Amino acid sequence: MSIERVGIVGGGQMGAGIAEVCAKAGVDVIVHEINDELADAAEARVLKSLARAVEKGKLDGDAHGAAISRLRFESDLMLMADRQLVIEAVVEDERIKTELFDHLDRIVKAEDAILASNTSSIPITRIGRATQRPQSVVGMHFFNPATVMPLVEIVHSVTTSDETAAGAAAFAGDVLGKVVVHTKDRAGFIVNMLLCPYIFEAIRMYESGFATKEDIDAAMVNGAGYPMGPLTLADLIGNDVMLAVAESLHAEYGEPQYSAPPLLKRMVEAGMLGRKTGKGFYDYT
Repeated sequence: MSIERVGIVGGGQMGAGIAEVCAKAGVDVIVHEINDELADAAEARVLKSLARAVEKGKLDGDAHGAAISRLRFESDLMLMADRQLVIEAVVEDERIKTELFDHLDRIVKAEDAILASNTSSIPITRIGRATQRPQSVVGMHFFNPATVMPLVEIVHSVTTSDETAAGAAAFAGDVLGKVVVHTKDRAGFIVNMLLCPYIFEAIRMYESGFATKEDIDAAMVNGAGYPMGPLTLADLIGNDVMLAVAESLHAEYGEPQYSAPPLLKRMVEAGMLGRKTGKGFYDYT
């Protein structure tokens, strides 16, 4: 199937980035948000990013205009009816995601349409179970920022059909130009199962007073060759997302390295989510 019509549900940082990548690749895109105000905010987010790409010389004027012409921002979920691929990019909450997929299952008309989740940790099997077509549900895990990061994890649940997984992989690789890896449906998939314990240990190290946050980050950048330190990365990902991933990983494996550090819990409770709120481990105001 040649995918020409894509729906993105959720216009936050991840959803906006995925929408921009799809529009620049020549795909017709509808971005859904729960109300007109959030839809307008999502549109402003994407337009700002596209304008910045032009300023940096990464996008010419014609391509900029063409990308904008392929984008719509709406609050009516029923507009997903004709989409060939719908990518969910809402908050990392299993109840919200499963309720959404139940709705999408009844809205999206094409029997061969792909329903994909951008979840970073929730098992795809549970999401697919909310539909009457679990064979059409797959994980498509993009990384933040989606306009820059080249990787997409294609997550196969025990019910995902080979055709669905192949279609999602072909779209991510051939149309969007992403690097595609395949993984089975275990919490955290490949990247977060390896990455998150590293970030959690850095938080514990900082929390215990072993080293300052600046020295922890500088050590991993200059000693291990990472592009940014673990605490800076947590702020970029979002500390609320980090907490949700910790809870999902610990529930799946029950091992201490996957548990959320107490400091991370307190920061989320205080609204210190990182860059998106202006304050996390560092102050961005």
